[in-house]
Amino acid sequence: MTDSKRFAPKLHIKKGDNVIVIAGSSKGDKGEVKLVIPKENRAIVVGVNMVKKHIKSTQDNPGGINEMEAPIHISNLKLIDPKSGVPTRIGRKVVDGKSVRYSKKSGEIIK
Repeated sequence: MTDSKRFAPKLHIKKGDNVIVIAGSSKGDKGEVKLVIPKENRAIVVGVNMVKKHIKSTQDNPGGINEMEAPIHISNLKLIDPKSGVPTRIGRKVVDGKSVRYSKKSGEIIK
């Protein structure tokens, strides 16, 4: 069985969004989305889900143990409402012929 999906899901989170972690070991942590990986339904959030990675030394790199962010599943993230600062769900509506995201709590359009 192949690992490919029939269609790519429409993700509610984009690069640059402020999110909060709602489940897992980093629960309650807030941060900005640095990278979204749609193929794996995961995102990398600045300062969240930190792991230690051992780097082998080379001529250019001295090596050692580096701390970096690991990807976290999209289902464990919730967008922070830009108006009130609380976690919110995302809706989509058409404004001026374009589909835009909006906050379900305040109704405000998200950039």
